[in-house]
Amino acid sequence: MANLLENNIEGKIGTQTYLCTISWRNGTLLMDEPESIGGQDLGPDPFSTFLASLAGCTLSTLRMYIDRKGWDIPEISISLNLEQQIGKALETTISRIITFSTNISAEQRERLLIIADKCPISKLLKNKITINTTI
Repeated sequence: MANLLENNIEGKIGTQTYLCTISWRNGTLLMDEPESIGGQDLGPDPFSTFLASLAGCTLSTLRMYIDRKGWDIPEISISLNLEQQIGKALETTISRIITFSTNISAEQRERLLIIADKCPISKLLKNKITINTTI
């Protein structure tokens, strides 16, 4: 299996609680936690960053499809959140609400719902994930 990313995502944390510097191929991103739990809110928290990945992927996938179809939909908006329940196992539910700047037909709505689920991050999240950790 080949890596999907050209370069690894790298991260570091110093002595400041929760403040992480994440490096990606072309820059850096600060991640932090809100002040309400002891962070300084200098960047998005890990859950926000996770949902931002799904948001960006969904929006890009929809834009490519809409453009290919030649539909006049100038703007797409997305709103995401998640909730978790602990039972026998941890169950996470992500709510993803997509809206458009113009009215769309029922047929377009049906097709765009299918396309949203075909974005690579949606597909990744809906399938088996294995995390191999070494120290």
